[in-house]
Amino acid sequence: MPLVDLVMPKLGESIMEATILKWYKQVGDTINLDETLLDIATDKVDSEVPSTVAGVIKEILFEVNAVVPIGAVIARVESSANANTTPSTQVETVKTIEEEKIIEEVPFTPTPTSSPTPIQVTLVQENIASNNVAAEDSKFYSPLVLNIAQSEGVSLNELQYIKGTGGQGRVTKKDILNYIVAKKAGTLTPVTNTISSAANNTNSQSIPVVPTQTSTPSKPLDELLSDHAHFMAQNSSAKIANPADVILSGNTEIVEMDRMRKLIAKHMVDSVQTSPHVTSFVEADVTNMVVWREKVKQLFEKREGTKLTFTPMFLECIAAALEQFPLVNSSLQNDQIVYKKDINIGMATALPTGNLIVPVIKGANQLSIVGLSKAVNDLANAARNNQLKPADTQGGTFTVTNVGTFGSLMGTPIINQPQVAILALGAIKKRAVVVETPQGDAITVRHMMFISMSYDHRIVDGAIGTQFLAAVVKAFEAWDPNRQWFQYV
Repeated sequence: MPLVDLVMPKLGESIMEATILKWYKQVGDTINLDETLLDIATDKVDSEVPSTVAGVIKEILFEVNAVVPIGAVIARVESSANANTTPSTQVETVKTIEEEKIIEEVPFTPTPTSSPTPIQVTLVQENIASNNVAAEDSKFYSPLVLNIAQSEGVSLNELQYIKGTGGQGRVTKKDILNYIVAKKAGTLTPVTNTISSAANNTNSQSIPVVPTQTSTPSKPLDELLSDHAHFMAQNSSAKIANPADVILSGNTEIVEMDRMRKLIAKHMVDSVQTSPHVTSFVEADVTNMVVWREKVKQLFEKREGTKLTFTPMFLECIAAALEQFPLVNSSLQNDQIVYKKDINIGMATALPTGNLIVPVIKGANQLSIVGLSKAVNDLANAARNNQLKPADTQGGTFTVTNVGTFGSLMGTPIINQPQVAILALGAIKKRAVVVETPQGDAITVRHMMFISMSYDHRIVDGAIGTQFLAAVVKAFEAWDPNRQWFQYV
């Protein structure tokens, strides 16, 4: 009977690896088609992975807590089915892994002459069993590393100075991400590698360049080293403040952060380091919304089978405001503003563990109040019961967090990258306020709420930020308390 490889499935375009949380089967166990094989976790969500074939588990290649790249073989199953019946998704994933074995080789050959020699760039098929190219004579860059470098604005010259920790000194995903963090913080230190060691033998060398199928001349090594030294001198003053060690005294307890909390912490720090945050505040009179909800909520639940909360009402108004201000629904990629035509609103949801996750309501501006209510309740329930799918947390263009749920009047939320803004809804409180009437000003009791929005000041200025908030407030306050139910079903 043939052995079938089970691979880590593709969980989304931006997800490159997953952590194994639990195996439901062990070697020798029988598994059925589509039966759950293991639980995995990504930086977005936890998920179950079903078996793509029925048979007997013959080999498990990764232990619990192992971080596995997408497409890697995680287990092998002995199946009586014909090998040609392997699901197409598995074949495509395996094919993707084989394609990624094609890497760019840029040979580096020192020359004693004073003039730089153009470097011939070729594409070669990687030999997993043996690699005859010495680490000190060449530098490899995987497609993933090159994509990250391009998206983060890391030049190919800079890549030469990153010390690789992979096989034969190859630059890994972790290496380039650490370099990007250090670069943004201004704490880069000169890195010695094969190029710097070769500089001791000659004063004029050629540096590996962008892998293409044509020859490309590059700067001499001494000029590149001079440029790098100048770059380091200008950035040497920037330092990351190391937090002081906690002094333990009295009755204390030390608890390790769980995996999700570590990821949240990293994302929050990365966001603050990426975007200059500005927060604006406004106040809204939501009395009409409170009155309407009290009037229709029982009929709504009886007729639609789901509860009517304030969240879908708020989201309807926010989606309409995003249509008026597309810049708030955009992202920044290097020096380019990416306008998102879809309005996909992320809804920050608290989990029973105290952690936070952000499921996304796709096409929020195209949903009725019924559709929004069902989407909000379904995603919230799935999040609390650990049933969210990877796709449920992807594709967000704007995020809303309801800090008022826990009694907070207002907040200064941190942007969910790569978005450019996040809106926080405060608690609804009854207060005596001055309102204008045809008979003049009057003091009356109204339902009031503070709204705050943090935005990326690189592209969203205070004028746009406050105008957007004003549009949200206007939509809240213009809610018709006599809105006819049958018109919105």
